Amino acid sequence: MTGSIGEVSLPKPARLVLRGRVFDAGHPAVMAIVNRTDDSFFAGNRHRDLDSAMRALDAAVADGADIVDVGGVRAGQEGAAVSAAEEADRVVPFLERARAAYPDLVLSLDTWRADVARAAAATGVDLVNDTWAGHDPELVGVAAALGAGVVVSHTGGLPPRTDPVDVSYGPDPLDVVRDVVATLAHGAHAARAAGVAPERILVDPTLDFGKTTAHSLQVLRHTADVVALGFPVLQALSRKDFVGESLDLPADERLEGSLAATAVAGWLGATVFRAHDVRATRRLVDMVATIRGDRAPRRAVRGVSREH
Repeated sequence: MTGSIGEVSLPKPARLVLRGRVFDAGHPAVMAIVNRTDDSFFAGNRHRDLDSAMRALDAAVADGADIVDVGGVRAGQEGAAVSAAEEADRVVPFLERARAAYPDLVLSLDTWRADVARAAAATGVDLVNDTWAGHDPELVGVAAALGAGVVVSHTGGLPPRTDPVDVSYGPDPLDVVRDVVATLAHGAHAARAAGVAPERILVDPTLDFGKTTAHSLQVLRHTADVVALGFPVLQALSRKDFVGESLDLPADERLEGSLAATAVAGWLGATVFRAHDVRATRRLVDMVATIRGDRAPRRAVRGVSREH
């Protein structure tokens, strides 16, 4: 005798709306990365030269990116210090040219500094990706004033460009998940209070930041608990150290591990996926959405009779 079979129960993510585009379970978004630095941890995404950055933008759009996220400072503590003025000089010209080339493309600014976001005001930036969890308390207000969305992140309280050392969230392995959920809930509600519309608030568990590999893997397994907060979820998994340490591989050999992590996050309800490898990620998240039943196959003729 077999047991009863019912519908598969999967998390239903909240929708994200930016520049009039709607992203949800059936329309997941791929966020391409363009780093205006010469010291990014992944050598394949170093575009200090503006023409190089524009070529990367063109390639990302051709490969299916919905959002392009530009940053001007390496995230980790390695590399030179970059002032706010120098950061703005790196990202603003790119945003200006990107907006002129692709008027309907969703553009994201990866910065933790309010002054950099203000400098980009005239570019029509759609999203402020604050990867350092509100370190600059003015940033969320600037995003609201620009009419932009905001990414709320979790870094365990570490300041910008700090790598985690001896980080602990408590004796229970789930303590890190509890801290992530509580921190993101607080940040999302603070963004709403600052005037950012809920459909323009993304929450990002921010794997690797303020986390050991064990922490990041635990949080990834609990993506559905982040989705349950009721805001669209961004997962930035691409070529990160938790992938590298899991497989003992350098950054340029972490594609397959990144895609596996992306598939898990998509199945559990994440909506936006920040990625270096746009084409592969695009195909993967669309396939996961189709397996989930949220996206119809683009062609389904196998087994269908054909009249001649």
